[in-house]
Amino acid sequence: MFKSIRWKFIIVYFLLVFIAMVIVGVFIVQKFEEQQLENRTNTMVRQIESIISTSSYLAEDNWSAVSEEIQNTLNEWRFDGADTLYIIYDDIPQVIATSSKNQDKIIGQNALRLKFLDPTLTLKAYEGEREEGIRKDPNEDTIFKHLAYPVVSEIGQVKGILYMTSDLQDIYKTLDESKKILTSATILALGITIVLGFLIASSITEPIRDVTQKAEKMAKGDFEQFVEVKSDDEIGQLASMFNYLTLKLKDTIGEMDLEKSKLDTIFNYMADGVIAIDTRGYIIHANPIATDILGLGNIFEKEFVNIRTFNLEEFNLDKIDYNDPNNLEGDEIVEINNIVYRVRYAPFRNEINNIGGLIMVFQDITEQHKLDNMRKEFVANVSHELKTPITTIKSYTETLMDYEDIEEELMCKFLSVIDNECDRMARIVRNLLQLSNMDYNKTVWNMVEYPIEKLIEDSCLKLDLAFKEKNQKVNIKIEDNIPDIPIDKDGIEQVILNIISNAIKYTPQGGIIDIYARAEEEKVIISIKDNGIGIPDEDKARIFERFYRVDKGRSRELGGTGLGLSIAKQIVEAHGGDLVLKSEYEIGTEVDIILPMEGYVTQT
Repeated sequence: MFKSIRWKFIIVYFLLVFIAMVIVGVFIVQKFEEQQLENRTNTMVRQIESIISTSSYLAEDNWSAVSEEIQNTLNEWRFDGADTLYIIYDDIPQVIATSSKNQDKIIGQNALRLKFLDPTLTLKAYEGEREEGIRKDPNEDTIFKHLAYPVVSEIGQVKGILYMTSDLQDIYKTLDESKKILTSATILALGITIVLGFLIASSITEPIRDVTQKAEKMAKGDFEQFVEVKSDDEIGQLASMFNYLTLKLKDTIGEMDLEKSKLDTIFNYMADGVIAIDTRGYIIHANPIATDILGLGNIFEKEFVNIRTFNLEEFNLDKIDYNDPNNLEGDEIVEINNIVYRVRYAPFRNEINNIGGLIMVFQDITEQHKLDNMRKEFVANVSHELKTPITTIKSYTETLMDYEDIEEELMCKFLSVIDNECDRMARIVRNLLQLSNMDYNKTVWNMVEYPIEKLIEDSCLKLDLAFKEKNQKVNIKIEDNIPDIPIDKDGIEQVILNIISNAIKYTPQGGIIDIYARAEEEKVIISIKDNGIGIPDEDKARIFERFYRVDKGRSRELGGTGLGLSIAKQIVEAHGGDLVLKSEYEIGTEVDIILPMEGYVTQT
């Protein structure tokens, strides 16, 4: 409770008023007591001096001779009931007259032995000085003012003493009443102080408490908090600044949320995987792509955060040394689950500006890597394909040049080989040019409505001699009512000829080749099926790559360049269709040429 500023205010006000009232009370009581005692003393002095001045007997030098007259004078004098006068005379101080009711018992007694007189004051008065004092009797609960007044003769000798006592009970009773009044006033003032202190403290602390409660709610994430401004003082200014701070904070957080939303969207939907690891190897953040790449599961669930570790050695990153800043940035090529990634990494710093870990970006470069390998392989294949006929042509040409008397028959044979090799190079160059034109959409297609039946028959007619040479049987089955479709007749015929030629090449003597044509869902499908050697499973994915051949030695022996299927697939795709290959090794191969019934062609 006393930790509250409200109670601190009240206690401070209480103590201030209490101390002030105590100081004032003590001062007033002391001054009042001093004034009353001084007034009583002055009254006693005036009475004594009045008696001395009015009594002719006291002017005598021998008081003992006129003691009766002095007593009669005192009896006639009116004394207050609280005052008593004793007239003391002789070297041995004796009471010779008194205003006390017990005159008979007191007169003639030694003044120094009377318990209600102060012998010290009496003796000092005989020295010629007026003495006064206050005597308290705790046993009888009395307090008296004592005054010893010497009467001096003309020659300066003390003739006697007038000793007066005055009861001070009325004064101290009045003082006690005053103390009670001051105490009551102090209690009332303290009560009023507590109430006013509570109200004043509340007027100060309530706005502060309100600001504190609203700030606590803001700390928990509720930023819809505003404080009522009730004044223009410092508290009101605090409330106004709090409301201003709330608005600015709300705007700032809104901007931060917007930026965070943008970054989260970019982070979560970017095509590359991103993870953050600390220096211990713990994964502290990862986007969905990274979790899929690394097989982390749901890294965003609470139990996975800062538990799953990232082994740098698995990704050829074990050379990273956090003590060497020059070694914390770079990239590596890694393969994960048959997918090639370029891993770029760079350090990030923590709140104390030390290296906190690494940010790693996994970029899928499988296709790029594949294309790069294909490019290298393509260059190697082209070089090899051209090198062989060039070598042959050069060898035969050098032979013809070296031997002038060569036989005409042998010379014709050599020239025939040179001509065949030139034709082979011409075919390779022509095919490459055709692929290049299709790659850059430079091929101009002559689209016409053409019947599928005639297209297949013409193609088979051109290959009739090849069928007969290998004694192969051809079965052609074409459904009725297949509509004419818009195609480039020469291009599609080249596709059909290429696929049938492959079927003839890789189907043994006496084999069977089936050719079907059918319409299906706005498409025309031409299927060419053989019972030849088939294609191994590991080669199917690359069968349409340029210069790729399943059995390279046998393909060259049969005159293949590895470009036919690539050209065929691009021609069909340029018509909006597709080329689908199905094959089982040593059982046979089936190729479906799928063409749309509606015209579609890609061309510049």
